Amino acid sequence: MHRSIWTYPWDIQDQGVETFVNEIKERAGLNAVSLATSYHAGRFLQPRSPTQKAYFPEDGTVYFQIDEALWADKEIQPLVSSNLTDRGDMLKALVEGRGETGLKVSCWTVCLHNSRLGILHPEHVTRNAFGNANFYNLCPSSPAARDYVLTLVKDISTNYKPDMLELESPNFMGFAHEYHHEKDGVGLNAEDDFLLSLCFCKHCTARALNAGVPVDGARLTVSRYIAELCERAVPVVQFPNFPQEGIDAFREHPELHAFLQWRMEPVTSLIGEIKASADPSTRIVLIDLKDGWLGGVDLPAVAKLCDGAILCCYDASPDAVADVIETGRVALGPDKFLGVGLRVFYPEVDGPAILEARVKAAIDAGAEGINFYNYGLIPAPRLDWVREAVGSL
Repeated sequence: MHRSIWTYPWDIQDQGVETFVNEIKERAGLNAVSLATSYHAGRFLQPRSPTQKAYFPEDGTVYFQIDEALWADKEIQPLVSSNLTDRGDMLKALVEGRGETGLKVSCWTVCLHNSRLGILHPEHVTRNAFGNANFYNLCPSSPAARDYVLTLVKDISTNYKPDMLELESPNFMGFAHEYHHEKDGVGLNAEDDFLLSLCFCKHCTARALNAGVPVDGARLTVSRYIAELCERAVPVVQFPNFPQEGIDAFREHPELHAFLQWRMEPVTSLIGEIKASADPSTRIVLIDLKDGWLGGVDLPAVAKLCDGAILCCYDASPDAVADVIETGRVALGPDKFLGVGLRVFYPEVDGPAILEARVKAAIDAGAEGINFYNYGLIPAPRLDWVREAVGSL
């Protein structure tokens, strides 16, 4: 059973490798670590660190030593974090220490969520029906953005050979996704957020037109709904079957419906190309949510192209966790890796019992791996809760 915990390089550096390994294996009962190897900006309260209680990581950087030859002719270039130059290559230390520590190493790799690169390359970000840029989301239809992600994964898997590489955000992102100081005085509902997230950039437009998709009609429909939602005194639900029916909630708008069917193609093909470019010794899995179609993820199609998925059920009830994993197992088939992502945040987790119930529900429903979120962000006593939750596995 794969049992891992997501963490950042500075978490391990602040604790020391020996302390970290002992806590993960002995205190938490885990056998793997999922280390951030590319990540976005944030503000983290760090209860574990003896010196950095509040931490602001650099935006859109990578935490491994890049292979300059692989990146020589790339339009979009990664930036190596100062953490690596100042404090050392934690990924290298973990990979080279696998024989001694017994911990498998997975690379938690943020793909297209990158505000720093989006601002540097505005021609390669997603754009709404009005042409406004979402700087936090490189577009999966952009050739340069796709090349960036392919090279990122190839570099990590070829030069470090981790056991697994976890793809976060190789897809379209929602409109509301914790960009700095987001403002919404309208009170967007779920369908409003989805409509604002739909991308009509030049790359999506060209790719859709090439596939025979009526993208211009879809854009007109979406822009009209966005304009109308901005004119109402209070929000109104116009698609009562959203999101339960998926894209079929929009079936009365044939051009938009056709566009939403096509929208999964850039994501599916990108994940397939990622897998093909990666070193075969590294398993490639997708990190996703229950309704991955919102971001253009077709899980059954993706399952044919990569090695599996980790489905996040952070604050779900045990019954809901079971439903997600059962559905995921059907989509992935019997032979692909299926993990569950669980958060150890208060108050959604107020003790070991609820965490253990979620773990049991996931395993009984067909999960073969568990990832906990997040080592450096939770107080040390909650590692005991993790141990209790996995103790019966």
